[in-house]
Amino acid sequence: MGDKTQLLSLLLAARYKRPVPIILGILVATLANHFVAGALGEWISSLFSADVLRWIVGGSLLAVAAWTLIPDKLDEDLRMPTRYGVFVITCVVFFLAEIGDKTQIATVILAAKYQSLALVVVGTTFGMLIANVPVVYFGSAGASRIPFRAVRIGASLLFAAMGLAALFMAS
Repeated sequence: MGDKTQLLSLLLAARYKRPVPIILGILVATLANHFVAGALGEWISSLFSADVLRWIVGGSLLAVAAWTLIPDKLDEDLRMPTRYGVFVITCVVFFLAEIGDKTQIATVILAAKYQSLALVVVGTTFGMLIANVPVVYFGSAGASRIPFRAVRIGASLLFAAMGLAALFMAS
């Protein structure tokens, strides 16, 4: 929580008040973005031996764990005209917001580690929906009650555990 995509979900929900096209836009944008990220991860895995890849994946997951502790801010205001439709606006801004984001980097890392591109993309997309659909439905009303710091720390610990597991467990 506190990730760019949750902030963007909150902003879209508050501005357009149309949850279904926003959620569908998140789904389409995330599938497209994570497919590209997963394909990159698959390609990276073909460049390195399993032992080297284990260290790259483990170190990368530890870096993402540290990065997760830093709350994101949505720097730009959403001023796109509605003539494009809420679905198209959501697709475009979500795809762009995901470029270089923690979840995209995690998708690259997971695709480098695991052989099934489809399962990695489905899993990371499902995770994105789990994180963002409640934000869209509850909007700003519930955001003040969510313990963002605790959620960030929990997510960071999960990334750290996966990184340590990747480093110290045999593949």
